[in-house]
Amino acid sequence: MENSVVGYVPILMQFVFAAGFVGATILISHFIGPHRSSKTKDANFECGIEIHGNARLPFSVKYFLVAILFVLFDVEVIFLYPWAVNFREMGMDGMLKMILFMGMLLIGLYYIIKKKALEWE
Repeated sequence: MENSVVGYVPILMQFVFAAGFVGATILISHFIGPHRSSKTKDANFECGIEIHGNARLPFSVKYFLVAILFVLFDVEVIFLYPWAVNFREMGMDGMLKMILFMGMLLIGLYYIIKKKALEWE
């Protein structure tokens, strides 16, 4: 039992060293670095455009819905790549599973189109 605990000592030492290095670097940069602030330096900057209005205006729910649907269908494409690379080795079983997978995606896309989730007013 003592032998198994000794095996973790290098990992613990590395963790302590890494945390100490990060902490020391942050502290040293805080004490050595400049502490200048001005109205221009503290102002918000967004892509070179001057700020006007309130930043707390609500976004349309449609915006978030389209973003989530994009991520959903974009991630599904990632599952197509391994199948495309190995479809010969997977045989007919792999083909049937991919047809089922694509069918479920198409049903989801059909549902989204019927609900008019992608249409803007």
